[in-house]
Amino acid sequence: MTNEAEQQSQESGQSANGWTEVRVDVPLGWQELVGEALSFGPCTTVALGTTSIAARQPDANSEAVRTFVMAKDDNPAFRASVQAKLEALGEAVGVDELRGLKAAFKPLPPEDYATSWRKDWKPFRVGKLVLLPPWREEGPPRDTDMRLTIEPGGSFGSGRHASTRTCLRVIDLRIRGGERVLDAGTGSGILSVAATMLGADSALGFDIDPASRTSAEELAESNGVAARCDFREGDFSVLGDDEANFDVVLANIYADVLQAHAAELKRRLAPDGWFAFSGCRIDHRDATVAKMSEVGLEVHEERRRGRWVTLVGGHCR
Repeated sequence: MTNEAEQQSQESGQSANGWTEVRVDVPLGWQELVGEALSFGPCTTVALGTTSIAARQPDANSEAVRTFVMAKDDNPAFRASVQAKLEALGEAVGVDELRGLKAAFKPLPPEDYATSWRKDWKPFRVGKLVLLPPWREEGPPRDTDMRLTIEPGGSFGSGRHASTRTCLRVIDLRIRGGERVLDAGTGSGILSVAATMLGADSALGFDIDPASRTSAEELAESNGVAARCDFREGDFSVLGDDEANFDVVLANIYADVLQAHAAELKRRLAPDGWFAFSGCRIDHRDATVAKMSEVGLEVHEERRRGRWVTLVGGHCR
């Protein structure tokens, strides 16, 4: 007598060694957040977009987020757990458009879906930085370009998110060389790594996610700046009282976290330093700017990309 998982595999005509695609159509701007929720072992690869024009296309305001699970692990309990993750994410973030997300499951013909998405992944440029995956051995196309090697299948995303890209652009434009950088909520470490590659003397990043430190250290190592990057697990409590007067303070985190820790961010910033705070949706912009002003920080520049805004400034003059 076969169990439900075996019946499911037999009905789809695939072997237990096959794969199932898990797909969620996600509102634009939220792809990487949902992608993190879809990172589960043994395959943690998350791909954005559909496989071809023949695939079912999402509406104009959404993008498909896909991951893959081995057929032997695809069963009713697994599918229920994926749906539960999506529902919990919608409630945790408290955004209406993330409520009601549905996962679709599709058995796939034989292929290595854990890695085949790589052939469609496109490198991209942010200022002088060209973000390339490790399997692309050729260098950037221009002599003035700087290669930032990133593993886009990692659980912290590919660097394409609007808030990350605007932060990278600010770093590209503003780093002059020799700065001490603090990166609050460092995630993959991409902002710290980019800053040191562009000339910052050092970067200290921290994140409450236990997986962050390992990912960030690997990213720094693969880009040759590990000696200038220090990554820690935890919140502001991992910083010593004397770890202040940073020339640059970066924070690509949610607006409510920015507001809650505004005074601490200000305390760590040197009097003549500058900050770049991202991860703030347009509808949270006014409250975030008001909190910045309340603690003595002033916004000098705003960069918008889609529904996200990056706030750049320093101490009140």
